[in-house]
Amino acid sequence: MREYPLNISAEIEYARRWAFSRNPSFYDFENSGGDCTNFVSQCIFAGGAVMNYTRDIGWYYISLNDRAAAWTGVEYFYRFMVTNRGAGPFGEEVNISKAAVGDVIQLGSSSGFYHSLLVTSLCGEPCVSAHSFDAFDRPLSSYSFEKLRCLHIIGTRKCCTQ
Repeated sequence: MREYPLNISAEIEYARRWAFSRNPSFYDFENSGGDCTNFVSQCIFAGGAVMNYTRDIGWYYISLNDRAAAWTGVEYFYRFMVTNRGAGPFGEEVNISKAAVGDVIQLGSSSGFYHSLLVTSLCGEPCVSAHSFDAFDRPLSSYSFEKLRCLHIIGTRKCCTQ
């Protein structure tokens, strides 16, 4: 496996293009639990991340009925990113003070984490883009939440043959 950095500029351009609309290549989960993590996954993929097709525990999207839970589910996404040792994107949880453009912030309450946001700029604080309450470069402080976690996306891994 080789590690590569993601193209953060490509992620941000993708977020800008699709923050207020939907890419028809991906199902819109807005009316079935929310589209936030799906949107964040699409942005990371647009930045050059390689899909991990490991059944049940990978990170991939082929179609509505053939996708990994980590592509669309907040907790599954987190678990994949911080434990992935194989192909695909990987990261680590960091303090919000270390948030960088291209990182992912997840918002939560006492019952768990429920919303994923992509950091698209630092405007004195993290400014984020998201689906499910569509936004581009919205200040994090404008959200209401009880807790948060920040995932620093380090890069992606792929086999030398990919």
